[in-house]
Amino acid sequence: MILFPAIDLLNGQVVRLKQGEYDEVTQYHQDPLTLAQSWSKAGAEWGHMVDLDAAKAGFPVNRALIAEVAQKSGLKIQVGGGVRTLEMARAYLEDGVQRVVVGTKAVQDPHFLAQLGKNFPGKVALGLDAKLGKIAIQGWTETTGITVEEFLKTAPLKGIACLIYTDIERDGMLTGPNIPSLKKVLQATELPVISSGGVSCLQDIQDLVDLENCKLIGTIVGKALYEGKFSLEDALKTALS
Repeated sequence: MILFPAIDLLNGQVVRLKQGEYDEVTQYHQDPLTLAQSWSKAGAEWGHMVDLDAAKAGFPVNRALIAEVAQKSGLKIQVGGGVRTLEMARAYLEDGVQRVVVGTKAVQDPHFLAQLGKNFPGKVALGLDAKLGKIAIQGWTETTGITVEEFLKTAPLKGIACLIYTDIERDGMLTGPNIPSLKKVLQATELPVISSGGVSCLQDIQDLVDLENCKLIGTIVGKALYEGKFSLEDALKTALS
């Protein structure tokens, strides 16, 4: 299983939000490139970046910083937040980003998701974030009336590389992943799945590994790393066990 250490950017700095609330922000690091380079040296292959400013604004705000990390960190970078046009997806990929993550626009306009899959096959992740069982959009500031499972039934997924599923109620809470909810999502799609939200200790990573579901290809880890709950080296060993 691949471990994706997370870098969330707000006002150019590395932060974590509590349950996606912008007024529940903790700043951890001022230099995302130095942080990403340290993770690469520790053995990580991938990094997961989110432009929180762009997620609300609907256009890239921290693109230059993200490009620098993609080009100089030694990590493969997947990035989300504000990717709402084909041109923006193309720009990130040309910047050296390995994969773009789309959520809000894909939910609002499935045709856009289909176009991304057609134009950039294997380079796009569908990001679906659930709040009280329903998909949330616009940087998690709005909740739709659609469940992840309902959306996946009709979503055009040809060319889409994977699904990133986030349980917002667990995000930044260090309470462990929502395994029952994750199992439902795994049953609802043939896409490879990356889980996000709640990982608090090495046992949480082990629990994900123990699912032994070949579709679960990775998990995103953020606050637990920043709070020193475990080292990245130990987390990587557990993910590969």
